[in-house]
Amino acid sequence: MPSNYPGFEHSPDREALSAAKVKALESLLIEKGIITSNTVDTILGHFETKMGPFNGAKLVARAWVDPAFKERLLADCNAACQEMDFPDGMSGAEGEHMRIAENTPEVHNVIVCTLCSCYPWPTLGLPPYWFKDPTFRARVTREPRKVLSEFGVELDNSVEIRIWDTSAQIRWWVLPMRPAGTDDMSEAELAELLTPEAMMGVATVKV
Repeated sequence: MPSNYPGFEHSPDREALSAAKVKALESLLIEKGIITSNTVDTILGHFETKMGPFNGAKLVARAWVDPAFKERLLADCNAACQEMDFPDGMSGAEGEHMRIAENTPEVHNVIVCTLCSCYPWPTLGLPPYWFKDPTFRARVTREPRKVLSEFGVELDNSVEIRIWDTSAQIRWWVLPMRPAGTDDMSEAELAELLTPEAMMGVATVKV
């Protein structure tokens, strides 16, 4: 759904054009001796296997089953990460200062970077294209209820929507509400329910 977000227009050959630009830049950096041929693959592999939304999902699932951990997560996300069996670097690049906003029946939180595309890579992975699009960044701050509706999130008018501007100083993400009917699910099973979109606030968790 987010890839075809209604306000996000892009060329159908976007991926091919981006790949060509990346390849040209990579070749130039290798030629100048700034990086090696393995550098890019190593970085991509790191964010595919060690840093990504699977970490955020584990944190949320733990918070759902352990109220004390949830308190610690909301108070200091980076410190809570150290309690988990995560790889080194959770508080490194793109995750130096992470904060998490909790969804409740009364409040729904959404993250956006109004300046560029700041995003908590260690817990949510790489930001999607539409998150960086100026149309989304402008509209979600101006008319969040309508934008959420376009994503399929229908909220009662009584629910307050809070927008969190994630930045280079603070990388915000969302603690979604635990869905009903999951009392008998294990922590690992709960983690499987989580999506990056739910932890961005543009989706809810489905069973």
